[in-house]
Amino acid sequence: MDNYLWIEEYCLDKVGVYKKFKDEWNADLYMIDNKFFIMCASDKSGRKIISFKQKIVTNLKLIKEHPDMIVPGYYLNKQHWVSVYVDQNPSVDLLKSMIDEAYEVILSAFSKKRQEEIKDGII
Repeated sequence: MDNYLWIEEYCLDKVGVYKKFKDEWNADLYMIDNKFFIMCASDKSGRKIISFKQKIVTNLKLIKEHPDMIVPGYYLNKQHWVSVYVDQNPSVDLLKSMIDEAYEVILSAFSKKRQEEIKDGII
């Protein structure tokens, strides 16, 4: 995943985001207030994947448009998550749009008050 090191900086530049390593999954999680929106890990065969929480309609569209690269969430809810195989060389623009949507999906799940606190740096 060396070609995708920029993802960490891109995620951590977003307000309220922090990174956490989950030992049981051997995965890096990008989180807001204890809810993760991106997971970087490997599947059972060792292929590197990045999983994103997205809107259901987005997931269906992405899976249809990129069937060899994007699959229903690996080890995650198959409706709300998709996983991208990085060995299929997804474009930077595609990944950035997925990161942006994942961030917004999780942020919008919080109450309006909590969203404002997160945006104001009250973590």
